[in-house]
Amino acid sequence: MSERGDRAKELFRQGYNCAQAVVLAFSDMTGLDEKTSAMLASGFGGGMGRMREVCGAVSGMFIVYNMLNGYSDPADNEGKMRNYADIQKLAADFKAENGSIICKELLGLSKPEGTHIPEKRTDEYYKKRPCGDLVKIATEVLEEFLGNKD
Repeated sequence: MSERGDRAKELFRQGYNCAQAVVLAFSDMTGLDEKTSAMLASGFGGGMGRMREVCGAVSGMFIVYNMLNGYSDPADNEGKMRNYADIQKLAADFKAENGSIICKELLGLSKPEGTHIPEKRTDEYYKKRPCGDLVKIATEVLEEFLGNKD
């Protein structure tokens, strides 16, 4: 159990999307203030703008990883290669625990819901969605990965 994972789950329950919950849970490490963290991750919820593609928790995990270990020099081929390998490893670790990194698959949807309008956050919503658990898992996967890089 991880305090950071519990924080991410609680942030999701407060109304932040999956990506925001993960990024906000690491704001102490990234050095970003909460508003910037939330805004940076805002479009990644619902599998990228509610298109149900890559899970927002996974996108949030990638954002945090890149803030901490990304590359910035376009000529840094070694850094790019290392970054892509690490991103693929994080995705594989999340997928190993959850069976997919695709939002609609994680939610058991046969197709995207076809709307940009988010559902109201009710007790029923939280009961039927695994998202709170997924943000916790993504946070813990990243914590473990970062701990193993030292």
